[in-house]
Parts: sequence; C-alpha cells; structure tokens
Amino acid sequence: MSGLFDLPEPRRVSLGEYPLWDEALALVNRDLAVTLPDQGLLQLLGLPSYDEDVAEYVYVALANGEWHGNVVDPHSADNPLLALTAITDAAQETVTECLWQTWPVCDEHDLGMHPREAAGQLSWWCAGGNIPSEPGHIRAAVGGLASLVHPARPHRKRRREG
Repeated sequence: MSGLFDLPEPRRVSLGEYPLWDEALALVNRDLAVTLPDQGLLQLLGLPSYDEDVAEYVYVALANGEWHGNVVDPHSADNPLLALTAITDAAQETVTECLWQTWPVCDEHDLGMHPREAAGQLSWWCAGGNIPSEPGHIRAAVGGLASLVHPARPHRKRRREG
C-alpha cells in the first residue's frame, strides 16, 4: 500500500542521458578515487520533478545510493564549465554530509578545498595557512588530484648524506 506522501524511488541515471554531467562526474570520481579510495564511485540518481519545465531532478549520490544537498542545476546540462561546477558542488555536498568528513583536503594545509573557476578551468582551491606567507592557492584542476600523489618507489636508490 502506498501512502499519500510516499516519495518515488530514485532511479540510476543511465550513462549517456546527460553526457556533460557524465564527463564531469568522471573527473570528480577520479579525485574521489585518489583521496577516498575505499568509497565506491559516485553516481547520478534521478527523481521525478514537480516542475513542469524540468523532467526530473538529478542528484549526485554515493555508491550506496545515499545523497545529500540540492538538485544538480538542470540548466547546467548544456555547458561544460557549468556542468562541471554543478556536479562538483553536488558531489562535495554529498560526500561531506553523508560521510561526515571534509572532502577534499589540501595536503599542504590540512584544510578543506572548494571548487573555484580560474582562467576558464574549475579547480580545487585551498584558503592557505593563517600567515601571509601561505596565501590561498589552486591545488589542482578538478579531476587532477591524482597528479599530486607520489607513489612510493621501493627500488629507488637513496642519496648518500654527505
């Protein structure tokens, strides 16, 4: 029996329904995989809209289907930078609120980073340290946090201390 106020079940949005959102989510998932490797990939979930101008509301959800925050801006689906911004914001909100942790974190300052557009590219921005010599800075482009990780190289020769 279904009640008057039962919410419809969310559906997993199929790859290709929103191509720019798919591309944006792939970039965000690259950052999630390197910073929180035990979390599964984020996904897009759709719910029917109550707005006659929008077919459905789309959310960014964890691999287990949980999400938090606002709907992905439906007007961002046709613009690459707006799509990446909307998906990144929604992903950060879901990860932060559902996992109760800051994400992503600047490994230089141990501060949460936020998406910020710089020179036409969306990047992870850190506010920097509490002293003037450590100002805010761009850490990496969204999707580029893997470039900051330096894997251990066990067979590398050590330099002699002289």
